[in-house]
Amino acid sequence: MIVRSLELKEYRNYEQVNLQFDDGINILYGENAQGKTNILEAIYLGGTTKSHRGSKDREIIRFGKDEAHVRLNIEKNKISHRIDMHLKKNKAKGVAIDTIPIKRQGELFGMLNLVFFSPEDLNIIKNGPGERRRFLDLELCQLDKIYMHHLTNYNKALAQRNYLLKQIGVNRNLLDTLYIWDAKLIEHGSIIIDTRKSFINRINSLIYPIHKKLTGGREELFIKYEPNVNREEFEEKLIKGHERDLYLKMTGIGPHRDDMLFLFDNTDIRRFGSQGQQRTAALSLKLAELELVKDVIKENPVLLLDDVLSELDRNRQNYLLDSIGDIQTIITCTGLEEFISHRFRYDRIFHVANRKVTCEN
Repeated sequence: MIVRSLELKEYRNYEQVNLQFDDGINILYGENAQGKTNILEAIYLGGTTKSHRGSKDREIIRFGKDEAHVRLNIEKNKISHRIDMHLKKNKAKGVAIDTIPIKRQGELFGMLNLVFFSPEDLNIIKNGPGERRRFLDLELCQLDKIYMHHLTNYNKALAQRNYLLKQIGVNRNLLDTLYIWDAKLIEHGSIIIDTRKSFINRINSLIYPIHKKLTGGREELFIKYEPNVNREEFEEKLIKGHERDLYLKMTGIGPHRDDMLFLFDNTDIRRFGSQGQQRTAALSLKLAELELVKDVIKENPVLLLDDVLSELDRNRQNYLLDSIGDIQTIITCTGLEEFISHRFRYDRIFHVANRKVTCEN
């Protein structure tokens, strides 16, 4: 899988950019706050319809403008495709694949498989469960359209049920209709629970040897899935929780409250790990994700690395750079010294400055 080119118009700090990428290692270097990360964000947006930062479309459009455009030319299974995305301030984005508009944005998932690694990925370890659920959902939606279908319908049913809980406070006669949305949550939520469990089991088989090697055999990393409710008890607990849900006017049971723990030697890294241990766990997670995607799609994904080398010590830098192999990689950094000192191969270099990106070779 290859990103051949990227074209941007009125995107973030760029009026217009047109970049041609090499199949191998592409480096974007320049001072901070020049827009390097914006390039990676645009590629990720083009593959998933979502900003890795969680930004809204109106925040991505260049200041003072009403629209922005993203165009990606990619190669998947040796077949060329074009992805066009039209961002609007006050309307839903428009997406087209090979010039044909798609009706649902979810149709784009799987066209371009990406693994994005940035210093912010430490938040997967450090922050609340919402960050970890977001990681699960973004990765699974890229790999599994059935999961995406059930997640979309679960979220719709959850929103309707929460709305109904508020309405019942005004009109108690609506209480019987709560069971309709219970059934929808159970139907879609049960699949979500099973799929997340299976995904974490697969990640565990990959992350264990990676983390052990990264730590010189000193630590063993394990991810523990913590579902809010087991599939077998979902219906019973959801119904038992009716009165509490009516009091709080929100749904308290279901996979929208799932979490997962990162454990080394049965110790919760989030609570008791050092920042170095948390950083190494995040790196191990991303490398395991990379291997899992390769195994599922039977093709290399595109790897996006946003200024991560400066966050790692020499041993972890070497491990990461050695893991890239023949994967197309687009890396941002402030300078080229890290690569020169490693005698690391790179195929195309771009300098980012003053809202412009210049290819230097």
